Amino acid sequence: MIIYDILGLVQNIYYEVSEVAWSVFLLAWGIGWAVRGSPVPIFKVKKGGQDIIEDAVIAALAFAVASTIFAFIHSLASNI
Repeated sequence: MIIYDILGLVQNIYYEVSEVAWSVFLLAWGIGWAVRGSPVPIFKVKKGGQDIIEDAVIAALAFAVASTIFAFIHSLASNI
């Protein structure tokens, strides 16, 4: 019984963290595109927007890999 409580707690924390992480990703991606596409003639500003987009995509990829690993570990733990 305690194991199921711990698994439920970890799963709830995982869902909350993933919701926040995807929200931050979407926010950063949107801000990056807004800055990159802005009509400001300053190249450094547009380059900063591109950097934000690249960082957001790399973070999303890392989160997807970590989610896959966590799902694998969770399925192993629930079968034991």
